[in-house]
Amino acid sequence: MKKKQPNEQRITVLYARLSRDDEKEGISGSIQNQRAILEKFAADNHLPNPRFMFDDGYSGVTFARPAFMEIMELAEQGLVANLVVKDHSRLGRNRLVVGQLLEEDFVRLNVRYIAIMDNIDTANGVSDIVPMQDLFNEWHAKNTSDKVRRVMQSRGNAGIPLTTNPPYGYTKAPEDKNRWIVDEPAAEVVRRIFQMSVSGLGPTQIARKLRSNGVMTPSEYLHSTGINCANKPPAYPCNWSSGTVAGILDRQEYVGDTVNFRTYRQSFKQKKQLDRPQKDWKVFPNTHPAIIDSETFALVQSLRRHRRRPTRTGAVSMFSGLLYCADCGEKLYYSAMGNYKREQANFFCSSYRKAPGVCSAHYIRERIVEQLVLEGLQRLLWYVQVYEKRFAQEQMERFGLQEKKELTAKRRELDKAKQRVAEIDQLIQKSYEDMTKGLLSEERFATLTVSLENEQRRLKEDIPALEDSLNATADKADDLQKFIQRARQVTRLTELTPEIVHEFIEKIVVSKPNKVDGKRHQRVDIHYNTIGLWVAPEPETLEREYLAYYNSMQKHRKKTA
Repeated sequence: MKKKQPNEQRITVLYARLSRDDEKEGISGSIQNQRAILEKFAADNHLPNPRFMFDDGYSGVTFARPAFMEIMELAEQGLVANLVVKDHSRLGRNRLVVGQLLEEDFVRLNVRYIAIMDNIDTANGVSDIVPMQDLFNEWHAKNTSDKVRRVMQSRGNAGIPLTTNPPYGYTKAPEDKNRWIVDEPAAEVVRRIFQMSVSGLGPTQIARKLRSNGVMTPSEYLHSTGINCANKPPAYPCNWSSGTVAGILDRQEYVGDTVNFRTYRQSFKQKKQLDRPQKDWKVFPNTHPAIIDSETFALVQSLRRHRRRPTRTGAVSMFSGLLYCADCGEKLYYSAMGNYKREQANFFCSSYRKAPGVCSAHYIRERIVEQLVLEGLQRLLWYVQVYEKRFAQEQMERFGLQEKKELTAKRRELDKAKQRVAEIDQLIQKSYEDMTKGLLSEERFATLTVSLENEQRRLKEDIPALEDSLNATADKADDLQKFIQRARQVTRLTELTPEIVHEFIEKIVVSKPNKVDGKRHQRVDIHYNTIGLWVAPEPETLEREYLAYYNSMQKHRKKTA
């Protein structure tokens, strides 16, 4: 229960508020103007102990304003006798909250409320007009919000960046605030973050390294360059968090694209931003210089989809997140105990780990996985480099990808369908004109219209399927070409790295081991990015060719050693 204060100790709060929208509209109600009006009113009316408090840059739809919250704390302590504002909208533009304040909270706290320009004084009671005034104030906030949203939508759809500040690593061009240029000191940190991710480190480990290296956080860096930032300067300038690192790794802007409409608000009254589904983003490619190449960015996204958790000893395998159980489909768990030698590190089924009766262990040593992946990848890369055209043809046939002539025919079919849809609209219009001129009977017009509309409906149903088929074919063909180009670049592969593994390997499926004639046999299927499971044609012939190549490579290595 609040302690009742003597009247001579209670204060008169002179409260001013100015939002950013008020400033944009040029309202002659600056903080200084409001203060002058409030202080004159307090003096003229002999209000006791006046104290001026204000919130600058805060919308009226929210009441989480520093000064206003302080006022309410003082009121709860019984220290506020009067609350005076220039006009009623300065208190707020949320009719439900304002109504609660006037009709309940101020009455309970014995606070007299005065809005000078609107002739509101709760000492004389609250007029029936005030709720209507609150409604109009809220409408004003909603209309302003709608105008701002329409402007932002127009800008966003035109490819103009909507962020207040560019992502860490960029800065606004001096001559054009809508154009981003590379901020080299910060960009170098961004490159280091992506390199560490590619090397197998997760956001927590990267953040730890940045902290130990004394790298300023993005918000601290902005403050150090004199740029206003929504986040306050951190207590520890180098206190990187895993969330900050993850946010950088997820930003497509680093490949040179503008990405708009990532977030939205459910209501103009809500400040909280909600994430939009990625399909609803607007992406404008190549709008500013890239800091990270698209291949590295795609590789990092793949790595993050297969997040690797360190063991208790801090060990991380480059295969973590890629191994799956052939029977239950769950991932294989990586185990590298502190008392293990590195060659004893192993994987086993996570279902078996949680409940041994659900699945068997599917135990396999990490060094065996490494050996199988290295040998499999060496054979695949050799085959692509030696038989590139043959490999491309095999994969196109395997995935049902059409030759260039067939793709051209499909595109022609799509264009023809779209053209016919437009022609049908013109035919219906022409038929209607003929009917009105008496050149066509109503019955004939109705029959023609039904027939044409049915044809148009079928075409409109077929067009999306044709577009999807063409897009999927083009995407798959593009991915295949990129795979071949990358395979061509990787020559004389002698050991695996996390970059190579995640660039080429989609997943590794491990079957339960069997014993045949006392020997342990275990099937391991390696699925490659883009092409999936690969089996060499004519395996015996190709194996002889590959072994001859492999032996010559070994001899060359010994000579140059």
